[in-house]
Amino acid sequence: MFSFAMILQLLIVLGTLWVGSRYGSLALGAISGIALAILVFGFGLKPGSPPTDVIYIIIAAVTCAGVLQASGGMDWLIQMAERMLRRHPDRITFLAPLCTFLLTVMVGTGHVVYTLMPIICDISLKKGIRPERPCAIASIASQVGITCSPIAAAVVAFVTISNANGFGITIPGVLMISFPASLCGILAGAAVSYHRGLDLDKDPVFQAKLQDPEQRAFIYGNAATTLDREIPQSAKHAVYVFFCALAVIVLFASFPQLLPSYDTIKAVKGAGSLTLVNGSEISAAQLAAAGIEAEGLTAHGLERLKMNLVIQIVMIAAAALMIIFCRAQPKKAVAGPVWQSGMVAVVAIYGIAWMADTYFSNYMPEIQSVLSDIVSDYPWSIAIVFFLVSVLINSQGAVVVAMLPLAYHLGIAGPVLLGVFPSVYGYFFIPNYPSDIATVNFDRSGTTVIGKYLLNHSFMLPGLVSVFVSTVVSYVLAMIIY
Repeated sequence: MFSFAMILQLLIVLGTLWVGSRYGSLALGAISGIALAILVFGFGLKPGSPPTDVIYIIIAAVTCAGVLQASGGMDWLIQMAERMLRRHPDRITFLAPLCTFLLTVMVGTGHVVYTLMPIICDISLKKGIRPERPCAIASIASQVGITCSPIAAAVVAFVTISNANGFGITIPGVLMISFPASLCGILAGAAVSYHRGLDLDKDPVFQAKLQDPEQRAFIYGNAATTLDREIPQSAKHAVYVFFCALAVIVLFASFPQLLPSYDTIKAVKGAGSLTLVNGSEISAAQLAAAGIEAEGLTAHGLERLKMNLVIQIVMIAAAALMIIFCRAQPKKAVAGPVWQSGMVAVVAIYGIAWMADTYFSNYMPEIQSVLSDIVSDYPWSIAIVFFLVSVLINSQGAVVVAMLPLAYHLGIAGPVLLGVFPSVYGYFFIPNYPSDIATVNFDRSGTTVIGKYLLNHSFMLPGLVSVFVSTVVSYVLAMIIY
């Protein structure tokens, strides 16, 4: 049973997340340090381990994506997306979320959609479509894509933690499940948004705004577009470099036998010497002389370069190539929204995950005894936990790093956790995430709203439908394949 100290410490953790969420992601990570200090210095808990591997990957991927943005490569991607949307304005409720989803999949962060959102609104208004319909689901889709990106922190963390817990899954293996499942969820969210709300010509609130000449000029007078920008050839080359880097990562993840291998030494009893893979031997006496006490050791096999290191090496190298050959300015990359939002995510994951690991690692036996029966009978119920934690944390990567080890310790099978992977996105529930707030501000018609009662906002219906459908489809696919 839970002790009073355990419950009190849990309330401190939850209270910290609640307070931090009111200040934003950077503050959420920093304020988590307060709870960490209280747990360690106040209650004497043993500190957990900060998620350094995931943090390093985020830094490498965000640096590469930030340099791509500085080169102008993202402008070219957004320009191509706009050109396609303007060719088919009547289908924008379905095409807009697909564009934002694919942009996130390619660059690993949902913050690249800010330039595209005003364009979606502009096309909707000129076609007479209620902007709330494509804008809300497009914002949702931009975050759904995180679980489908080979360089996103959530995907890499899932693979890294799963492999460490005996579930041998690769990045392509995750994407094979999450990508089609997420597409189904996005299309379902777009379907429920297609006739959502009153048409603009029948909306009395919107029509009342048009009676004011200033309001009318504000709504229809600003034509957002990227088509008038001239994209230099160097920016296109940067996109090619970035995509080649992604292809290399997927290639190595799909065929790990291509990676270099290194001699490894594993301790086992019953051998008089330690045999290296290259055939040479080290006797027990030599080990003792080196300060190593052992009773019978032998070496086993080769250890291949780990994928977390592969991603870091490839991303950093790609960023360097874009700087050298594609005229990407490092100062501009650091000042860009992609790099800045990525570094904010690093701080958030660092603080939140370290705090959570400290709490859960100290009370794992108690948690297992209470929850083992529930997860044994209903293993899919961990999806509800992931979703609720995401509502507080506002980071899919942080949810994976903080909660996935706990799920494995509870005995939940890897395929089940892969099946519920889409449920780590729940921060649309309380509309305080930057992409949702920005979408509301970009919609000049005022149809995309945060409701009077906070939870009756434009993102709730498409968000719930999308995540629910994605999780169900993902779970079914995981059960069939694994």
